[in-house]
Amino acid sequence: MARTLVELLHIVAGVVATALIASLAVWAVPVAGRTIWWVAYFSMLAVAFMGIRPLRAAWKADRARRNGTTTDE
Repeated sequence: MARTLVELLHIVAGVVATALIASLAVWAVPVAGRTIWWVAYFSMLAVAFMGIRPLRAAWKADRARRNGTTTDE
């Protein structure tokens, strides 16, 4: 369960960091706010999608550890 939580926290941290950077960019250039947020939303989606494979691998490793078996990784 620990590996899965770490991977989930990485995804959440990436999304939060993206939102923070976007909000600072909107503060710096308010005229481009709508465009900045659209780019930020797509970046958040990319962060989430890139985290799926490591999340699945961590879940598989945690499940194997709980069951007392080994994984190929």
